[in-house]
Amino acid sequence: MIEISKIKGLIFDFGFTLFYFEEASLKKYINCYQKGLQKSVDFLFRRNILKTESIKKEFINKFNRMQNEIFKERNKGHQEYPTRTLFRRICRSMNLDEDINEEVWEELPNLFHSFEEEEWIPFENTHNTLTQLKKVPHLKLAVLSNHPHHTMIEQVLNRYNLSQFFDEIITSAEYGMRKPHIDIFDYTIKKLGIKKEDKKNIIMCGDEYADIMGAHRAGLQIVLIEREYKFPYEKDIPLKDICRIKDISEILNLI
Repeated sequence: MIEISKIKGLIFDFGFTLFYFEEASLKKYINCYQKGLQKSVDFLFRRNILKTESIKKEFINKFNRMQNEIFKERNKGHQEYPTRTLFRRICRSMNLDEDINEEVWEELPNLFHSFEEEEWIPFENTHNTLTQLKKVPHLKLAVLSNHPHHTMIEQVLNRYNLSQFFDEIITSAEYGMRKPHIDIFDYTIKKLGIKKEDKKNIIMCGDEYADIMGAHRAGLQIVLIEREYKFPYEKDIPLKDICRIKDISEILNLI
């Protein structure tokens, strides 16, 4: 049961909590990443870092293979592998890294996630809900997202003028671990300036197992936002009597 009068912090997941992915499907996700990878490779080709079509093809094959390996590793230990790190690994394996400067390293993950970035749209009531929450005295707000590119989350929030509402924007790319690992929740609490002994007075609002079970194990209160789209192999949440909402605006009834 949520103890409304004692709430000191509210942490939101990003995807399918504050934002939705236009016409979400696994196929569309993969298509966005494939187009982003091609855009990144073309950029390296124009920079004369990938010098031939055969080298471009080798790069794409290595990237896809390493990305699949990383997905498996993430599921086991919840460690995050930022997109920038993935590009570095592949370039190093092909002896290309000495030809790449800092500007290129920064641009590659931006290009890779550029098509995905365009698809994220705030829910209809996201802006108004955050506006109302920001008026609540002493309430700290944060975004906590499992995403391998921190800059993309910041850029999407900035595009819709939503960054202004948050005291902290935390991603797994920044911290190095993914939800449901409890350390990333403790890190977020610390960044918000809330004492660890007060974490029972923080709400985590998210749409999936990683949000709810991670926050539950970390000792936070939880609100599950029920989305329409179901992902393949999605984990069930083994908790009863969860506070559930269907629209982000319903969080206002709890504060």
